Amino acid sequence: MSTLYKVIRRPLITEKALTTRETESSLVFEVASTATKTEVKQAVEQLFNVKVASVRTAIVLGKERRRGRFAGFLPDWKKAYVKLKAGEKVPDFAAEI
Repeated sequence: MSTLYKVIRRPLITEKALTTRETESSLVFEVASTATKTEVKQAVEQLFNVKVASVRTAIVLGKERRRGRFAGFLPDWKKAYVKLKAGEKVPDFAAEI
């Protein structure tokens, strides 16, 4: 993974992610399924100019979707919880919400 935007796809702006951001000073991102914790850490540090304490990842299984009698699955994807070091300011990419 050479570029930062191939590693980090998008920030997750859900109610759970915003609560995690406020209480644990952690950010939640959708990341590439092949991205490692080290790549995620380096990408966040370079994009937002913050120091990262730890990274936790989880693979989210795709949901079943139906269209009448036909069923299929959405693809699996990976999300990362990025905990910032103490004293670091959380970036305000979700300040408008």
